[in-house]
Parts: sequence; C-alpha cells; structure tokens
Amino acid sequence: MAGPQCCESPPPRDHPTVGVGKLEAFHDLTAYVTGSPDATTTIILVADVFGYEAPNLRKLADKVAEAGYFVVVPDYFNGDPYVPDRGTIQDWLKNHGPEKGFEDSVKIIDILKSRGITSIGASGFCWGAKVVVELTKGVDIKAGVLLHPSFVTVDDIKAVKVPIAILGAEIDRISPPELVKQFEVILSEKSEGTIVHYP
Repeated sequence: MAGPQCCESPPPRDHPTVGVGKLEAFHDLTAYVTGSPDATTTIILVADVFGYEAPNLRKLADKVAEAGYFVVVPDYFNGDPYVPDRGTIQDWLKNHGPEKGFEDSVKIIDILKSRGITSIGASGFCWGAKVVVELTKGVDIKAGVLLHPSFVTVDDIKAVKVPIAILGAEIDRISPPELVKQFEVILSEKSEGTIVHYP
C-alpha cells in the first residue's frame, strides 16, 4: 500500500449493493461474477485490502464484462476486508496474506478451466497485485495487470512468464517510481511487459 492515504480512505461501509452481476460459490470462496458465462475469456479481478464489495471495483468489473469478458471478483478475505478503525493494516495482514490469495486463485482457475474457459487473465490492485504476479510465474493465466502494486519485488518480476502490464503511481511509498523503473528494465529485456507511470 502506498501509505496512509490509501488505508485511511476506504470505501463507505454502508454503501448499497452495486453491480449487475451476482454472487457465485467457487469452492469455499464467494465471488461476484458478471458478464456472459458463455464467454471463453475470463478476467479475475483481485481486490485491494478493502475487498470485493467495494463499489468502484464492482463497477469496473461490470465495465470489463460489457467488453465481452466473464469477470470473477473473489472474496479472498471471507467477509473480513480491512477496516481502518478495527486495527492496523500490519495486524490485519497477519491473517490475510497474498499467499492464500494465490492458492485460492489457482482453485478458481481450475474451476474455470473445467467449465471450458480457454483464456484467463488477472488484474490485481495493491494487495491483489502480489497475487497476480505470483500467477504470472506459471502458465495458469495468459496475461496479468498490476495496478499500484504492493509487496511485488524485483525477483518477482524476473520470474514472470506471461505478458504483464504494471500501472504505477508517481507518489507511492511501497512501489515508488524507482522500483517500477527497475521492473521496466527487467521486462524490456524479456519483451514481456508494459509499464505506465501515472502522475
């Protein structure tokens, strides 16, 4: 996370349910799904610490679905997203590490493939970027997008095996422009990525 400006600005907790999609079970996870279940391409959107119910994330999922994709937004936190007034982010992360998000994503991908989905991509926001970069190290997805990535290292980027895009912010304490520039150098040598810096 970039710092206090991110964690202290959560989506409103009393927001009405947003989205034209529905909830669906994937093993022991609930996910918001939207778009045609007959689509052969799926995008998995991996939320930041505020979870899969965030209104803007669901709006984005619906917009991506309008472009012809089936979109899955899993509840990686099992109904327990980060809420700033309940404790520190460091304490919350002890029980909500991206490693479990990666394991859950592999289960979701297996289900999607069993349904005949032939092409899967993933986009991760902040916390979710670490989940997605782990997925790009294998062949389970065709492409990944990291938006304002947290916890992503140079070694992670060196291990990427599929095309990836990284969208970085000018003012970001966890993935500062200098680190994103290192990612860019590595990816340019591999011809596997695109980097966009946002002021």
